[in-house]
Amino acid sequence: MEHEVWLTVLLNRWLAGPADAVLQMANAPHDPAHPWSNWASMELLVAAIIVIVFAVLRGTLSADNPGRMQHIFEVVYEFVRGQARDTIAHHSDNYARYFGTLFIFILFMNLIGLIPGFESPTMSPSVPLGLAVCTFLYYNWMGIRAQGFGHYLMTFIGPVWWLFFLMIPIEIISHLARPLSLTVRLFANMFAGEKVTVTFLTLTYFAAPAIFMGLHVFVAFLQAYIFMLLTIIYVSMAVSHEH
Repeated sequence: MEHEVWLTVLLNRWLAGPADAVLQMANAPHDPAHPWSNWASMELLVAAIIVIVFAVLRGTLSADNPGRMQHIFEVVYEFVRGQARDTIAHHSDNYARYFGTLFIFILFMNLIGLIPGFESPTMSPSVPLGLAVCTFLYYNWMGIRAQGFGHYLMTFIGPVWWLFFLMIPIEIISHLARPLSLTVRLFANMFAGEKVTVTFLTLTYFAAPAIFMGLHVFVAFLQAYIFMLLTIIYVSMAVSHEH
């Protein structure tokens, strides 16, 4: 059994019944006495933190006298919107909300592992896989909405229609490989970064841990950005009429 962080222990003590019932309905393998895992409890905590942060931010929004938190999130918003506009030719602002939500959610999950007593949910493959599946469904749905179901399916044939028997399997494999690529990239980098940081923290308490913690922060931002950027590229390819 995995080492449980304090929040997982509390959830397994007080809310094991509801979690066990849900997992039984989904026919998912689990320990009935410990249905909550670290990644699930940490992901719920991150979601709660984000809701609280934005609830506080909403109450302090001001056009005349913006606060420090408002400035930070305005910079994030402009950055995400700029990335979307540079990649998606038309109506990029329609998709910026999903990109921004994805970036902030992944970033918070990556960074929470730096706090003692917590663990990054993205260290578990279940979390990156869930995000990758959401992105897979999102960009395909946006492609269907932008181009129509029939025209979107025609993009799988390729530019030369008589090669459809070759292009369709290639396109299908390419699309199915995208969730796998997103999952492995985020999970592997965060898992490795977390383990390296924890290892050096147990070996010494001097400058080395601080260096690796700084590196972990950099990797957390980088992986959130890469996941978001790849999502933007996939959406751009799906909604592009030229494609």
